[in-house]
Amino acid sequence: MKKPDGFEDRLRQARSRQGMDPEPGTSGTLPPGSTWGIGFRAGVEVVSALVVGVAAGWFLDRWLGTWPWLFLLFFVFGSVAGVLNVYRLFKPRDAARQ
Repeated sequence: MKKPDGFEDRLRQARSRQGMDPEPGTSGTLPPGSTWGIGFRAGVEVVSALVVGVAAGWFLDRWLGTWPWLFLLFFVFGSVAGVLNVYRLFKPRDAARQ
């Protein structure tokens, strides 16, 4: 029978020192799978997609002199991208594809 070398214990201690695995019972940070964490991520996904779309449309409109058409088009593209990102976030994953 093999004697355990304590590797798992050393790994767990190193991960907790680096902040990768918080100590049990500690609070103050949101775990990635928590309700608040998922809600915050969904909000960031929508807002960031909108900001990128609006910025791209605004810059292209200023450069090409087509105000407001590209701005409106990229606003719609950013909105669709944000909604698709949130859809992918909440879409159930197929167990065979993980």
